[in-house]
Amino acid sequence: MKLKIQKEAIQNALQGIQGIVDKKTTMPILSHFLLKAGKTASLMATDLDIALKGPLDAEILEEGGLCIPAKKLFEIAREVEGEILLEAQENNWIKVTSGKSTFKLMGLPEEDFPALPEVTKSEELTIKAGTLKDMIEKTIYATGESDTRYTLNGLLMHFIPKKKEIEFKVIGTDGHRLSAITVNIEGTVTEEKKLILPKKAAMELKKLIEGSSDNITIYIDKNHIFFSTDDVVLTSRLIEGTYPNYEQVIPKNNEKKVVVEKIAFLKALRRTSIMSREKTNAVRLDLEAGKITLISMNPDIGEAREEIAAEYKDEPMTVGYNARYLMDILQAMEGETVTMELQEPLSPTLLLSPDSKGYICVAMPMRT
Repeated sequence: MKLKIQKEAIQNALQGIQGIVDKKTTMPILSHFLLKAGKTASLMATDLDIALKGPLDAEILEEGGLCIPAKKLFEIAREVEGEILLEAQENNWIKVTSGKSTFKLMGLPEEDFPALPEVTKSEELTIKAGTLKDMIEKTIYATGESDTRYTLNGLLMHFIPKKKEIEFKVIGTDGHRLSAITVNIEGTVTEEKKLILPKKAAMELKKLIEGSSDNITIYIDKNHIFFSTDDVVLTSRLIEGTYPNYEQVIPKNNEKKVVVEKIAFLKALRRTSIMSREKTNAVRLDLEAGKITLISMNPDIGEAREEIAAEYKDEPMTVGYNARYLMDILQAMEGETVTMELQEPLSPTLLLSPDSKGYICVAMPMRT
């Protein structure tokens, strides 16, 4: 195998797989990517749960294939200047030449690379890259980090067939807060489906489609989901298990409503949370006609108090939240105002924005 490639082309391609190749693995092959040169050049990377396969713009001088250490070649590509020549040597070594710089890396044979799942094209959906990226950004912060409730460590992708379109929902929750966004997309699914996409796969997908204006095609099979764009295919194993019934968590009949300017609320939360306990980030909200008073107390440090204007017409009420959870929600919301719908001090709070259509968030209050 022998090929010439521009520095930017190899650097960008390798940057795109750094989050997928497993650097701490006990299987050395997973820290490598497979470079194949035939009529065209392509690269593949996997950690056995996520895989990425894509084309590489290169001048092919000799065909072949080799597994190459991904991190080291990326570091080389980043530092050299000008065109790079990759040349396979005996015993799986690869020679990397650029200008007067020469490197030799020990590779692994092509046959050692794990087989990637084949794309199943029986059920196919289409969504704009920007829409999918927005859906991930608006929900991923709410996913869990817990090993015990592993189904919460990913995003639920809920596909509901309608007459002419598919209703597509993405949901993230960690049991303390929930974010859900709904759009209509084109495609065919034979029945309602609920799939759990691992958080890492969602992050890699978001990176892959960043800045793209193309359509993303989604294919589904029993254990995997495939996202395809521009001949690049990201494959992810699905998390097995049953996702909680998220619809039960979303409050339906909250009677009390508070409308507040989003940026003013966010800044006030940032300031008052400085004095909250680090473990809980607890901030108390005293709701009164026309205003919210934010209060945080820490017996070891002191307290903070701030008042902001708000539209509120019900009887006074005190409710407490983890300030970080509220700030995450506000940062994901679009528009100038946010509406909080409440019932009781410890019942779920619904957060909505008139400029974030199809997007709802739920925050569980804390005892104050």
